[in-house]
Amino acid sequence: MKEMFRYGFILALICTIAAGLLAAANALTRPKIFAQAQLEERAGLKEVMPAAAGFKAVKPEADKEILYYKAFDSQDKLIGFVFKASGKGYSSMVETLVGVFLDDKISAIKVISQNETPGLGVRITENKFTGQFSNRNSLDLSGVQVIAGATISSRAIINSVMKKAREIKELIKNEK
Repeated sequence: MKEMFRYGFILALICTIAAGLLAAANALTRPKIFAQAQLEERAGLKEVMPAAAGFKAVKPEADKEILYYKAFDSQDKLIGFVFKASGKGYSSMVETLVGVFLDDKISAIKVISQNETPGLGVRITENKFTGQFSNRNSLDLSGVQVIAGATISSRAIINSVMKKAREIKELIKNEK
C-alpha cells in the first residue's frame, strides 16, 4: 500500500513537471506564432485582392473578431472587400479568404485552412478549382464546377462563399 502511494506521487510529480514545461514552451512561442499568422493573413489579403494598396479591418467592437476588410487603392478609394468564409467539408471545416470588388465580382479566392482527404479533397486548393471563382458574381456561383470525388468539399466552399458574401453585402450596402 505504501509503495502504491509512492508510485502515485512520482507519477504526479512527473506530470506536473511536464505540464509546466509545456506551458513555458507555449508562453515562449505564442508571440512568434501570432506574428507569423498575421504575416500570412496580410499576404493572403494581397493575394486575393492584388489591386489593393491597403486594407482596413472592420470589427463590430474593439474586442470582437474581424468581420471583413475594406480594400483601398493607392488614392485611398474603396475598391472592394475581403472576407473569410468557412463551411463544413467532407472531413473538416474549410476556410477560404475571398476578395470581392464593389460590383460583387470576385477578384480571387484562397483556401487558407482545410484537412480534407489527401488526394481528392485536397484538390480544392488547386488553381484549377479556385481559379473558376475569378470574375464571377459572389452572390451566384452556380456555374462553378465541383471536383469529381470531392463534391462535398467543393460545395462547402461554393456555399460558404455565397452565404458570407450575402451577409457582407447586407452589412456594407450603405458604404459603397
